[in-house]
Amino acid sequence: MSDTETAETAETLDIADTTETPETTGASATAAAVMDVPAPEPGSAGSPCAYARLRAERPVVKARLPNGETGWLLSRYEDVRAAFADPRLIRPLLSAWPPREGADAPPPCLPTFLEMTGEHHERVRRAVLPLFGRRRLEFMAPRVRAIAGELLDAMVAGAPDGTADLVPAFVEPLPLRVLCETVGLPYEDRDVYLPHTLALLGASGLTMDEVLAALYALQDYASDLIDRKERDGGGHEQGGEQGKEGQGGDYIRLLLAESRRPDSGLTRDDVVSFVVTMLMAGYKTNIQHTGNALLALLSRPDELRRLRERPALIGTAVEELLRHVPLMNAINILVAREDFTLHGQRIRAGDAVVPVPAAANRDPAAFTDPDRLDLTRSPNAHVAFGHGPHACTGGHLTRLQLATAIEVLLERLPGIALAEPAAGLPWDESTPLRAPARLPVRW
Repeated sequence: MSDTETAETAETLDIADTTETPETTGASATAAAVMDVPAPEPGSAGSPCAYARLRAERPVVKARLPNGETGWLLSRYEDVRAAFADPRLIRPLLSAWPPREGADAPPPCLPTFLEMTGEHHERVRRAVLPLFGRRRLEFMAPRVRAIAGELLDAMVAGAPDGTADLVPAFVEPLPLRVLCETVGLPYEDRDVYLPHTLALLGASGLTMDEVLAALYALQDYASDLIDRKERDGGGHEQGGEQGKEGQGGDYIRLLLAESRRPDSGLTRDDVVSFVVTMLMAGYKTNIQHTGNALLALLSRPDELRRLRERPALIGTAVEELLRHVPLMNAINILVAREDFTLHGQRIRAGDAVVPVPAAANRDPAAFTDPDRLDLTRSPNAHVAFGHGPHACTGGHLTRLQLATAIEVLLERLPGIALAEPAAGLPWDESTPLRAPARLPVRW
């Protein structure tokens, strides 16, 4: 990590003296007994309640991860927030963890944005951040709204009895349509790239070889897509909206144009990594969170009515939904670059450290009455998108998408309500990205 990044992320883990004594060594050995990662409660998006005791008694605990490896779970807000920004903790390449050596070592994959470090990360971040800034999102907002409206119009037209399932009609297609519109992914290629994306996000049920095969296939698809855009003139737009505002063209074309500037430092491989990152972070995670967020609102008719009557609250409500409903339940693996001690536990160089945002976002030391959904909560410094220089670049796009989904739903269908009791709804629990399998509604 560069000196600039280190200066920007001076906040680090609260590290105790790393000198071991018989007392601390014995205490660590006792407390370091390996446990399983807390299982999610049935019919829920995650397992924040299961972390309450860990936050109080074992804030740093060694746990067995779904792939059989072990890692140190961090459950307190302060520790999780610091871990994401700590330069001594890095996210390994998917092809490099768990580490394998010799003939068994897989070929290295391209780093996603979360795995880039140092000067490489700095120059790529400088190129990508404007794509998710205020001006660009203002440019995209009408199109996101139009997509949401089109989906709801089609749902209503196909439901003469005034009932439908929001999951296939609205929750699932909206993130993919927005991703295609913004990034420049061809919607008609979805049967090619989505299976690889879903395989990676459900990695806990696959062998490492299967995970890597999906990753390499996704990289190959992204490279081929960029070839097609280059043949079609991608990155050469000079007129129209691109010339006037710097906003026209999809994200891939804009980054290809940037990569051709002599002093940009952006490479073609960086654009490939961008496509892979957006597919891994911007598709299924948004489906999962949108479905869970809408269920949380539909299960609270009074809160839903308040948002309908006071739409200005939707922005604040979105932040609370991001805090209260786990956005991402897949394992966040960081690897220690050096030895240190945290809360009496000795973490060695090479150990996996696993900050758990869902637990941090329910920490009573950081949030008043944290298990209550309070749509007026402010301030709300949640860590749903991580923290530090590797915080989710697309966080603002996710906010825009969820806010627009809620706004358009309440505008078009002001009387919307669950058509079945929430407690009886089936759940898709086939991957860590747990979400309701159905959201039957009436209007």
